[in-house]
Parts: sequence; structure tokens; C-alpha cells
Amino acid sequence: MKQRIAVVLLSGGLDSTTALYWAKKEKYSVVALSIRYGQRHVRELNAARAVARAARVPIKEVSLTLPWLSGSSLTNASLRIPDMPLKKIGQGGIPSTYVPGRNTIFLSLAVSLADAVGAEAIVIGANALDYSGYPDCRPPFISAFGKVALEGTKRGAEGRPLKILAPLLRLDKKAVVRLAQKVGAPLRLTWSCYSGKAKPCGACDSCKLRAKGFREAGLQDPAA
Repeated sequence: MKQRIAVVLLSGGLDSTTALYWAKKEKYSVVALSIRYGQRHVRELNAARAVARAARVPIKEVSLTLPWLSGSSLTNASLRIPDMPLKKIGQGGIPSTYVPGRNTIFLSLAVSLADAVGAEAIVIGANALDYSGYPDCRPPFISAFGKVALEGTKRGAEGRPLKILAPLLRLDKKAVVRLAQKVGAPLRLTWSCYSGKAKPCGACDSCKLRAKGFREAGLQDPAA
């Protein structure tokens, strides 16, 4: 049987780690892709390496320097990361933690890697339910990028489609946590906090949504 290869975008967080182990469960031979783009929470890259080691998959690391991304509080330490009440996360417009075109950039790099290594799928842990209001986590965006991957690659030109898979897209965080448990994802190794400090801040959107997921799933966060 021919080996099926998938490129998995791996940040080292809850969602991407779950997506990677989902891909392994689906019998894909995984190549992980981790990207340094100036994020404050650079510790997530160490988490990505640890997850890749635990999963026994190769990891490709890319560093980008894009000065125009400094308008985001996720990349600019002088800007305050929002501390929103849980019930208001995702409401009231796009938050300051939005990084312009981040998933467009990430998926473009993943498409390039996939076309180079002969992968038939790209897996992204985008989540459209429990999220902070980012437009590039929504189903229409993922669907549109699937068309880009089809039209703009050697594989697509040869009639061999390159699929964009987002297995967590319509799951809330509770369901993500339960899926992680089902596929054996090592969540103790993951890092989700935006603050970039030694310990999770518990105040940023990512920390609050993660805590909500574990609480509603009735499970203890092994990384807390």
C-alpha cells in the first residue's frame, strides 16, 4: 500500500497537537511544520519539538521576519494582550491578538512543503467554534484555501488533489479535549498561553478557552 503523507501545522498547542495525533490515527505519515514568526509565546516552539519527538515524526522549522506583523499584541510585547471575560471572547470584533494573514502564510508554507515531499494532505488545527474571532479560522477560509492548493500546485495540475483537512474546525474546546484523549495526544507537553512567560497566565483568550475545554470535559489539564 502506498504511503499517505500529510503535512501538519504544529504550533505546540492543544489544537495542533490534537490534529497531529488525529492524522497519525488516520494512518498518515506525518511531517510537522513549525513556524517562528515573532510570537511572544516562543515557548510554544519548544512544545512543538517535544510533541514531534513524542509522536516520532520529523519536524521542519521555518523562521520569518515580517515587520508589518508588529501591530499585533501577539508579536509586540509593548502591546497589552486582552483579558476578556470568557463569555465575551469572540465578540466585539477582531481582537488585538490577530496576526494579519497568519493562517494564509502558514498554509502557503505548508502547501509548498507538501508539494515538495509528495504529501496528499495538509492538516491544520483551526477551530471555528471556541475561538477568538479570527477570520482565518472560519470554514469559508479553509474551503477557499483548498481551491488554492488545488489550482496552484504541481500535484493539483497533475490531477492529484492536495487536501486541506481541518478535523477540529466545527468542534468546541470540550470536544477537542475529548478527541485529544481518544487519539492519545500528549497534552502534558503542550503550551497554549499567549503571554510568553514561564507559566500560563490564565488571563488570555487561549488560556481561558483551554481551561473551559478541560473543565467541561471533566478532565484535569496535565500541563496546568
